[in-house]
Amino acid sequence: MSSAYLYIRVSTDDQADKGYSQRHQDEVLHKYCALKSISVKRVIYEDHSAKTFDRPAWKEMLKRLKAIGKGKPEAGLVLFTKWDRFSRSAADAYQMISVLRGLGIEPQAIEQPLDLEIPENKIMLAFYLAAPEVENERRGLNIFFGIRRARKEGRWMGHAPVGYLNKCTESGHKYICPDGQQSELMKRAFGQLASGKYAIQQVWKQMIALGLKSQSNNFHQAIRNPVYCGMIVVPAFKDEPEHRVRGQHQSLISIELFEKVQRVLDGKKAVKGTKTESSGELPLRGFLACSRCSRMLTGSASRGRSGYYHYYHCCNKCGLRLRASRVNEAFMELLGRLKARRPMRDLFEEILKDVYRQQNAGTSKRRQQIQRQLAELEQRQHKIRELVISETFETVDYQSARQDTARRIDAITVELQQLPDPEERLNRLLSQQRSKFLDLQRLFDTNSADQRRLIAALFPGRLEYSDTGFDSGQLAATVPLIFRLPTGSTDG
Repeated sequence: MSSAYLYIRVSTDDQADKGYSQRHQDEVLHKYCALKSISVKRVIYEDHSAKTFDRPAWKEMLKRLKAIGKGKPEAGLVLFTKWDRFSRSAADAYQMISVLRGLGIEPQAIEQPLDLEIPENKIMLAFYLAAPEVENERRGLNIFFGIRRARKEGRWMGHAPVGYLNKCTESGHKYICPDGQQSELMKRAFGQLASGKYAIQQVWKQMIALGLKSQSNNFHQAIRNPVYCGMIVVPAFKDEPEHRVRGQHQSLISIELFEKVQRVLDGKKAVKGTKTESSGELPLRGFLACSRCSRMLTGSASRGRSGYYHYYHCCNKCGLRLRASRVNEAFMELLGRLKARRPMRDLFEEILKDVYRQQNAGTSKRRQQIQRQLAELEQRQHKIRELVISETFETVDYQSARQDTARRIDAITVELQQLPDPEERLNRLLSQQRSKFLDLQRLFDTNSADQRRLIAALFPGRLEYSDTGFDSGQLAATVPLIFRLPTGSTDG
C-alpha cells in the first residue's frame, strides 16, 4: 500500500484571486487517497508564496525526509492538487523534483497527473510550471504599467509621504492630502534648510522635538522628493527619460523653494554664513578661539553617569578642553555687567514708540475718526434741543431725530470700546518693560534664534576664555557707546 505526504499551500493572493482554500485542497486530496488506497502519513499546511522553496513548512518537511534517509522514506509520494501548489518557478521546480526523486519520493499533482518516467510528459510539466510563472510576470507588468500610467496622470502611488495622509473618496478614488501639524512641520523644515543656516540632521532633530513623526533616513529622502512642491516623478523606462508631471494633490511649498533647498543641499549655491548652528548647550561654538594654538574650538557632549556633559575643545594636538557650563556662565556674567547708558535707553524707548505707532497707525486713525463722529453727533443733539426750546421743532420730529442720533451714538461708541487704545497700551507696555530695555542677559537667554547674531555683534574679533573669564577688551569698538563697560566707570 502506497503512502503519501499531502502538501496543502495557499497564499493571500491565491485565496483572493482564485478562491483556493486549505479546506478545499484537504478534501480533494483525502478523497483521492481513499480512492487510490493511499495511506496518508502527514498533512503539511503552508501559507506562503510559491515563488521559491524558501518556505517554513516545506523546509521542515524536506529536513525530515532527508533525516530518514534514501531508500527508506516514510512516504513514497508527495501529493498536491496542481503543480502551481508545488512551485511557480520552472527552474526551482526541476531542481526540487530531482532532490525528491533522489530520496526515492515522487511528487505528483492529482489534478494534473504526469508520469515523469515518460520523456514526452516533461513537455506538459514545463507547461504546467511555466504557466504560473508567466502569470506572475504578466501580473507584475500590469501592476508596473498601471503605476506608471497613474504617475503620468499626476497621482501619488503607495503610502503617503510624511506630511500627507492617504484618503479615499466615496467613489473609491485614492489621493493624498496635507496632514495638519505634520504638513506644517515639513513646510518649516524646507524653510529652515533654504536659509542655509542649518544642517539637514539638525533640522530633523528640531522638527522631531516639535512633533514630526519621521525616521532620519525617511526625512532625508522626503526632503529630496518633489511631491512637496506638487510634482510627481515618472522614472525612466527604456527610451523614455525620467521626468516630472504636475500632481493632482495639494502642494506644501513652491517649486522655487524646493529647488532652492536642493541647491543648498547639493552645494551648488554658496549661502553666506552657512554653518551648523550650535545647540543650546554650546552657544559659543564657532566663536571661541583656542588660547593655546588660536584655532577655533568645536564642541561635543560626553556621557556621564547622570547624563550628558558638554565641552568646548580643540581638535589640534594642544588638547584644550573647557567645561561648557563654566564657560557659558562666565559669558552670561559678562553680559550681566554690560548696563546700557541712560541716553541709549531713552533713545531705544523713543525708537520703540515710533515703531509701535507706525504699526498701529490704522487703529489710531480709526479711533480719531470715531471720536470726531461722536463730537459731531453730540453737537447735533445739542442743536436739536435748542430747536425744541425755540419751538421750531415739533415734538414728534424731535423724538424721531433724538432716537436716530442716540442709536448712531450707541453704535459707534460700541465700536470705539472694541478698538484698543494704542497709546494706553503703549504706556502700559513701557511701564512693564522699561527696566528690561537692552538687558543682554535676558535677550541672550530668551531669544535663542538670535544668540549667534548677538555674539557676532558684541565680539567681531577673537573671543578667548581664561581662568579669570572673558576680557571686556575683546568687545566691539561700538559697545562702549551703548553700554557701560564692567570697569566701574560712571553712567554717561
